[in-house]
Amino acid sequence: MIAIVKSTALHGLEGQIVEVEVDVSNGLPCFDIVGLPDTSVREAKDRVRAAIKNSGLEFPVKRITVNLAPADLKKEGPIYDLPIAIGILAATEQLPPERCSLFVYLGELSLNGTLRGVAGALPNVLAAREASHKDVVVPLENAAEASLVEGANVFPVRSLTELAGFLRGENEIRPFKPDLKDLTAPAPEDEELDFADVKGQQAAKRALEVAAAGGHNIIMIGSPGSGKTMLARRLPGILPDMTFQESLEVTKIYSLAGLLPSRRPLIIKRPFRNPHHTASTVSIIGGGRVVKPGEVSLAHHGILFLDEMPEFQREALEALRQPLEDGVVTVSRANASITYPARLMLVGALNPCPCGFLGDRERECSCTPHQIQRYAARLSGPLLDRIDIHVEVPRLTYEELSRLDKGESSAEIKKRVERAREIQRRRFASLKNKNGCNSRMGSREIKLFCRLAGSARALIREAFSRLSLSARSHDRVLKVARTIADLEGSEIIEDIHIAEALQYRSMDKNLLS
Repeated sequence: MIAIVKSTALHGLEGQIVEVEVDVSNGLPCFDIVGLPDTSVREAKDRVRAAIKNSGLEFPVKRITVNLAPADLKKEGPIYDLPIAIGILAATEQLPPERCSLFVYLGELSLNGTLRGVAGALPNVLAAREASHKDVVVPLENAAEASLVEGANVFPVRSLTELAGFLRGENEIRPFKPDLKDLTAPAPEDEELDFADVKGQQAAKRALEVAAAGGHNIIMIGSPGSGKTMLARRLPGILPDMTFQESLEVTKIYSLAGLLPSRRPLIIKRPFRNPHHTASTVSIIGGGRVVKPGEVSLAHHGILFLDEMPEFQREALEALRQPLEDGVVTVSRANASITYPARLMLVGALNPCPCGFLGDRERECSCTPHQIQRYAARLSGPLLDRIDIHVEVPRLTYEELSRLDKGESSAEIKKRVERAREIQRRRFASLKNKNGCNSRMGSREIKLFCRLAGSARALIREAFSRLSLSARSHDRVLKVARTIADLEGSEIIEDIHIAEALQYRSMDKNLLS
């Protein structure tokens, strides 16, 4: 007899319905799975056999053929254990086939028949819902994240025995209903680091405020111990809170990567990713044998912090150019091309030279000009062009370090950032492609929204010639100036706004040349 049940398969973050066709017929006992299964899917036959037997059900000693359709789509992961088991039980009429066909099934089976959670439950349930299948059976461990999909009825199951009883009508399983208020409540460990604890560094704090207000990429240049990492770790505390839609997008990526915290099925804090400088290009960009999102996608709607930026592999740094420009990263393989979102803020920190003390007020640099030039060359011009703000972070004096008064708190800075972001939301609301913040403006939006006063226009014309700015750098100066004007509540970009924006572009020439 043939039975057909449904599951899903993912291609990046997008998914589609997979029909699990099970044929049980007379013949020499064997168990074959076809339809481009990977190793973990082929191994399902051993898990399914043991799970059915240990759940008090009968595993047929017959010829079993399982086809995962469409057959030209590669199937990966253990999520097909449960639909294969249900298909076998339906084909042998241990479960009613008509009722089994009403649901979409996801789940890994243990040998004793209990269900284990799987990675990617949220995007898989979303794929099922978009294909007009709203009733989905998932492991209890995945119920909270899966239930975030609007319009889906998520049935949490602990074991194959419990599910078999439910499909026979012997017991009831109620759809899981999430408590959104509880999911969005901040946890005690979510307390943000505060800018009030940072001594001095007013120029760097201002630059970070501008970066946060416009979503601009930024690098901080300074000697060791000047506070670059300390400043970067406090940047998430002044960014606007994520919307529910943004949280859902980030949660999908973390679910697919298997990094979703079990006790927090919805990510409500903006990601802060801080990979080590020995990280490979694949770990930064994404890819691998089984293509997974990299750090640029895990930092979606958040921050990617690269400490000791020149120490990263040059290939990894150059690979950042596409996601910084387009907001997505495309991983191409011989048989597939997968695109992940990567709308992030890049924050870099670096020393001005290998020893770290070029231009330091207290210690003398011991590097030769050739060493300095070679160190600076690790960051290419095209990459620096894509970073809007370059700011110097000098060593603190003893007087600044010993001051007892606290600086401005993150909460106060965040209020100004949110006001500037609200101005930008209203500005871009009329556009079909809603940019959200100034850093994402294209050439058309720059012409529309970056209106310059006469003196500002003369200033940027002179700077373009003297600093040998590229066309991309010119546009980024205008974007940063637009953000500075928004922080001041000014509709017109004045010369003072252009002057501050130019100050943030000159660092690559003064310190990295």
